[in-house]
Amino acid sequence: MASRRPFVEPISQAEPTPQDLKHTRDLEQHLRDQGLYESQEEAELREVVLGRLDGLVKEWIRGVAALRGHPPEDANAKIFTFGSYRLGVHGPGADIDTLCVGPSYATREGDFFGSEPHCLQAMLCALPEVLALRAVTAAYVPVMEMKFCGISIDLLYARLSVPLVREDLDIGATHTLRHCDDQSVRSLNGCRVTDMILREVPSVPHFRTALRCLKLWAERRGVYSNVTGYLGGVNWAILVAYVCKLQPCLLASPPHLGPAPCLPVPQVYSQWAWPTPIMLRAIERDPSLAMPVWDPRENPRDRTHLMPIITPAYPCMNSSYNVSECTLAVMAEEFRRGDEVCGRIMTHNGSGLTDWAQLLEPLPFFEGFKHFLQVEVMASSQEDFEVWEGWVHSRMRLLIKVDQQQQQQQQQQDGGGGGSVADPPAQQQPRCFYFMGLSKKKAMIIPQSKVDLTQPVNEFAHKVKEFEQRREGMDISVRHLLQRQLPEWVRPAPNNGGGAPAAADGGDAAAATATAAAPADGHDAAAAAAAAAKQQPQQLAGSKRVSEAGEGGGPAAAKRQQTGEGVALTAAAAAVAAAAAAAAAEGATQPPSGDTSDLQMEDLQQQQLGEDGQQEVEDWAEGPARAAPAAA
Repeated sequence: MASRRPFVEPISQAEPTPQDLKHTRDLEQHLRDQGLYESQEEAELREVVLGRLDGLVKEWIRGVAALRGHPPEDANAKIFTFGSYRLGVHGPGADIDTLCVGPSYATREGDFFGSEPHCLQAMLCALPEVLALRAVTAAYVPVMEMKFCGISIDLLYARLSVPLVREDLDIGATHTLRHCDDQSVRSLNGCRVTDMILREVPSVPHFRTALRCLKLWAERRGVYSNVTGYLGGVNWAILVAYVCKLQPCLLASPPHLGPAPCLPVPQVYSQWAWPTPIMLRAIERDPSLAMPVWDPRENPRDRTHLMPIITPAYPCMNSSYNVSECTLAVMAEEFRRGDEVCGRIMTHNGSGLTDWAQLLEPLPFFEGFKHFLQVEVMASSQEDFEVWEGWVHSRMRLLIKVDQQQQQQQQQQDGGGGGSVADPPAQQQPRCFYFMGLSKKKAMIIPQSKVDLTQPVNEFAHKVKEFEQRREGMDISVRHLLQRQLPEWVRPAPNNGGGAPAAADGGDAAAATATAAAPADGHDAAAAAAAAAKQQPQQLAGSKRVSEAGEGGGPAAAKRQQTGEGVALTAAAAAVAAAAAAAAAEGATQPPSGDTSDLQMEDLQQQQLGEDGQQEVEDWAEGPARAAPAAA
């Protein structure tokens, strides 16, 4: 009987060459030099914390069982991990995505979250080793965030439909989803998708090396952020796993013996014919559960997806539905660049180290645009700021989408306007900044013209301010800035030979930005923070709270749209500034705060015919639009 053909057929059965082996050794060493691997001590601490957490949830569920009239001796709950930790690609300081699976009688609202003594949230709050615990109950996937013995934990909850959770529970089995609520299904699928990816790849060690490299590449090139229209951790994991399946012999060598596994990834996707979907396996259907799955033949909405990357576990869904025409064009350009750079790297035949720094070169965002939108997020207290900034960050993609919808309606008008960056107020509020680079298609250049962005920006502001938990002091301000008007603290600091410390992949956002927020000397810290952010990936403050921005969510790309008319806000992740406690050190300049609904037209229009005259209009469309990290 003929063997069953694989769903993903290999395109190459080539064995690695000696040069391939050298590239791999050099890549692994380069990744270690970038600080992407945690120490043995930290790895052991993570194991201790997970064991402690598993013991706590078992203690918790016994108390809930007694309260609900179930035998405590039969009660059980289990902890599972997913995300970068489960995939084995986490770095120093990264959080651990965890899932608590409980029985049918333990509810999310009344037993998992809550301040009653029997609730898990209350039990964790009472522990001295648990700090900064915050329950995000209104999120698409409700989560409990905390620091447990210094390790960042994101804890989800899934409530099964059965009263007994077996210790050998297989959450990969489809029947586990039966009669679960939508939030539990989403929570369970985080683990199910992660486990399925690991089962699909021919060589887990090579997969991990490739994924570490590609994540760092995406962060530095500005295309790592699912929430703002690029790709997040699970998207990159599926893309890398697919390439691993395309070249199973090449990438299934023993650890440390195969070729540099990241090399085929840009090559494959620079030639990919989107929207042809990426699928690791055939889409599974279960008539008994009848859950909706991604299928453009049956679902008209699925036909509109531009870059479908399908999750391998039932129910299969498109994990990249946020991708827009703008961000797809950005990623296509980056794949092409990556393929070219990898080609140069592969031709290196010398005896020295392979120059992997070429591939991982950061994007010079602030040098690549002449026009910017600056989005300032502020609140009256640090507690309010953390909630508000997380919400605004999760809504940033609306600004991109609204602007794309307005592209055909933009009017060209004569005249000009401008605004200057003012000194910071005497009393600083907790705040952070996002910067979006603006570019315009050359065909649309009209001498002495300007573009009115007031309407799309105001629509964005009104949608953001519909936040149900918004309190007094939670505000945003949007301003148009020329490159020369950018505050000093976003400009690269001169290279004095003292490199910044390596950033932890997925490190704690507050800690990563605290240096910029509360400097020791108060003068050069802002510039130093900007320089450090340019040299290393850094997580947006609050980006993990509402949705996945990925570990070390660092730079976010902003580029000129390649199709369509009018202004293109192709900056989906817009950036980057993330001072979690204060805007900048003493001496740094900032714009005044304000309500975007009161913005005058000239605040958001193209400014030209100033000291640079007509040349500024030409600069609006010249050159590729790039992106790089910055910190306030």
